[in-house]
Amino acid sequence: MNTFFLVSLIVFWIKFLLTSIWNLKISNFVIMQDTLQKYLPERAVSLSMELIKENGVHLKIVNQRVTRHGDYRRMPNGSHQITVNATLNKYRFLITLVHEIAHLVAFEKYGRKIKPHGLEWKRTFQYLMLPFLRPEVFPTNLLPMLARHFRNPKASSDTDASLSLALKQFDVQDSEKSYIFELPHGSVFRIYNGKLFQKKNKRVKRYECIEVATGRVYLFQPNAEVELIKD
Repeated sequence: MNTFFLVSLIVFWIKFLLTSIWNLKISNFVIMQDTLQKYLPERAVSLSMELIKENGVHLKIVNQRVTRHGDYRRMPNGSHQITVNATLNKYRFLITLVHEIAHLVAFEKYGRKIKPHGLEWKRTFQYLMLPFLRPEVFPTNLLPMLARHFRNPKASSDTDASLSLALKQFDVQDSEKSYIFELPHGSVFRIYNGKLFQKKNKRVKRYECIEVATGRVYLFQPNAEVELIKD
C-alpha cells in the first residue's frame, strides 16, 4: 500500500467521522428542540436552544424531586449537566432552566469560588432572563411580578410568595393539597415525606409549625403545599 493511498484513506475516514459526529449533534439538537416544545412556552424554545448550544449543556428532564426544581453540575469530564423537573409548568420550567444555566455561565466566567447565589450569579441570571421577559413568552399578569423579582433574584422563586402563587395557577391542580396560609390556626397537616405538623403563629413572613412526633418547631413558607388532616 503506497503512502499516498494510505494518507488519502486516513483523510477520508477523518472526514467521514467528523461528518457523522456533526450530523449526530444536529440530530440531537433537533430531538432536544422537539422535546422542549412540550415543556416551554412556544416563543421561548429557540432562544432556550441557543443558550443550551452556546454553553454546551447536557439537559436532563427528570421526574419530580420534592427538594428542588432543578440543578447544575459540572461533571468529572468537564461537561455541563443541567437537570429540570418534568412536572413543572412551562413558565416555571423556563425560569428554572435559565436559573441553572446562569450558574454554569457565572462559574465559568468568575470561577468556582463565587457564592452559588451571590452577586455574580444574580447579575448573570438577570442578563440571561431579560430577553424572555416579554408578553410573547409570559402572560401579561405575570410580567410585573417577574420584573420585581428580577431586580434582586432569590435562590429560589418559591421564596417570593407572590410570584410563586402566581406561577402555581398554571400547575395541574391537586385537589388534596392546600397552602399553609390557607390552613386554620392549630390545624394538623402532612408534608411530602409523611411527617405531621401543627400550624402555629406567623413569624414575619413564615409560619411556625410544630412537628407532632418530636415537638420541634419548623418555619414554613406561606405558599408551601401540604395535605390538611381532617378530623
